[in-house]
Amino acid sequence: MSIGFQLHARYGAARRGVLTTAHGHVDTPAFMPVGTAATVKAMRPQDVAATGAQMVLGNTYHLMLRPGAETVAELGGLHRFMAWPGPILTDSGGYQVMSLAKLRQLDERGVRFRSHIDGSKHELTPEGAVEIQDLLDADIAMQLDECPAAGRPRDEVAESMHLSLRWAERCRAAFRERDGYGLFAIVQGGVHDDLRRESAHALTQMDFPGYAVGGLAVGEGQAEMFRVLDVTVPELPEAKPRYLMGVGRPLDIVGAVERGIDLFDCVLPTRSGRTAQAFTHGGAVNIRNARHRRDPRPLDPACGCGVCSTVSRAYLNHLIRAGEMLGPMLLTEHNVFFYQTLMRRLRDAIAAGALAEEAARIRAQQAAGDIAPMEAKA
Repeated sequence: MSIGFQLHARYGAARRGVLTTAHGHVDTPAFMPVGTAATVKAMRPQDVAATGAQMVLGNTYHLMLRPGAETVAELGGLHRFMAWPGPILTDSGGYQVMSLAKLRQLDERGVRFRSHIDGSKHELTPEGAVEIQDLLDADIAMQLDECPAAGRPRDEVAESMHLSLRWAERCRAAFRERDGYGLFAIVQGGVHDDLRRESAHALTQMDFPGYAVGGLAVGEGQAEMFRVLDVTVPELPEAKPRYLMGVGRPLDIVGAVERGIDLFDCVLPTRSGRTAQAFTHGGAVNIRNARHRRDPRPLDPACGCGVCSTVSRAYLNHLIRAGEMLGPMLLTEHNVFFYQTLMRRLRDAIAAGALAEEAARIRAQQAAGDIAPMEAKA
């Protein structure tokens, strides 16, 4: 048996379900904090779990470069290595090879590149990507694909998509079937409806345990992303989990859930925490701004996280301006908690048959902007 996936409620195209893996279950729709290099930046594993997160994401490209998949395997696998007992999904590294690696050479066999860290030479093939993720002991592995950059001509996008399909077949053949483990395919095709449908149809015929939509959030804009999802998602199997890769703005998530997406990941909550931005029920807040300097109120009065219940905006502003590492740590903790709260709100609304009302409420809250600033004090 592969991974399990059960649907418990629907609201239009939106779904409420449970994904079952070798290391536990995940309530969907779900957001996976990104732990690229075996760590969710600025957070301890137990603090990530305390936010309500059930599954995290690691990355093949980064972990193959350091410390190495064999090293992780010798030390008991990625769960033990990073002290995260729950489910882990690993990206195959295709996007990072495109965005980070130097002197990339791509052909039918795979991709050869130089590390962005030290310039060392490496090769990643479909079979190799699957083997690395097996060594890492990822509950969910991803096929190796090519993620074409935004704006590439249609014929190049088509060629890239067909290459990813051939790589998908090789990944499927190389994957070692085990109870509680699964391999996801990745639908590509840029913003071209016919290419997306062709990719989805071909991958469905290969019968993967789950399906991801890749190649979005690369500059095409929200409206275009939603249009591509409207074309792509109905082509995917109803009984299999659907994962939208790398999409993480709150309102992008709401719209994607309404279109039938079950899993999300993005670096936005953690990266924003390191750059003084917080996500709140009233929209994004730049805590570095001077208006927070003497504000005794919590970051988000509607939030139940440990940060909002214990420290003020003034204190967070002080930490950021003073360059204290605790500032990014607290903002990251809050942001990850906010995202888990958002997903719980969406899950509960689907189960209650009230997603339209809850989605409208979330959109109104995000549009309202931050709570009014304190009056300036002499």
